[in-house]
Amino acid sequence: MPEPSAIAYLELKTAQNLFGKAPIELAEEQRDKVRGLADQQYSLEARVLHSPDARDVMVPQTSLEAALEEIRKRYPEEEELNADLARNGLDQDSYLQALERELKVEAILEKVATRAPQVSEIDVELYYHYHPDQFRRPETRHVRHILITINPTLPENTAEAARIRMESIATRLAKSPKLFEEQALKHSECPTALQGGRMGEVPRGQLYPELDTALFSMRAGQISGVLESPLGYHVLLCEAIVEERVLSLNQARAPIREMLEQQRKRTCQRAWLKQQK
Repeated sequence: MPEPSAIAYLELKTAQNLFGKAPIELAEEQRDKVRGLADQQYSLEARVLHSPDARDVMVPQTSLEAALEEIRKRYPEEEELNADLARNGLDQDSYLQALERELKVEAILEKVATRAPQVSEIDVELYYHYHPDQFRRPETRHVRHILITINPTLPENTAEAARIRMESIATRLAKSPKLFEEQALKHSECPTALQGGRMGEVPRGQLYPELDTALFSMRAGQISGVLESPLGYHVLLCEAIVEERVLSLNQARAPIREMLEQQRKRTCQRAWLKQQK
């Protein structure tokens, strides 16, 4: 017979992962889907837990206590945690039992994964040479921006007022480009203002078309004129240009090895699961 607490735990996790809600908040069709997936997961875990490899696997009590403590931090009061668990068919003891079950399954599968074939240097090099397109990196730009939004309900943010404010900022920057970070911090209405307007490394096609076209026609160190997008008015600073490039084998070696190792572990685990009754 399925353990009710384990099923309740799996339904809670599945509902949150799929819909971002607790099971009791779901529509009936969604609940049915969650129940079905939880039942499938329970059956899969049961096969793992009844395998010979499960016999010597233990979950440290400290891991369980640490996990419960992380949950407790989300609630101002212990009563709120208990009430939330109860709404989902759990209490602290049953929650810990279900969590222990989940962590034990993960530990068993990790144990099985250690039997996967090792990835050799030849494997890495062959993958690199047979998949060249995966290691091409498009041109990118390091960019900062200042944004003044358009909001007709605010006198200072009507289209005309916002443009006048931005033109004033652009004039100051044309005289003193080094003030860009300061001006962003003072005037930008984007959350990036706290980082001096820094948007980071941007590939082609990520920004609004009006901004993208301007950015990828700029020189390193150049400041744009006033640009308009659906958000409002912008001024861009192209800090640096990273040319299109192909990663070398040495640069790609570590991520290739990690990817191949993960693939082989999953293949090993799937094959092992098929053998379990």
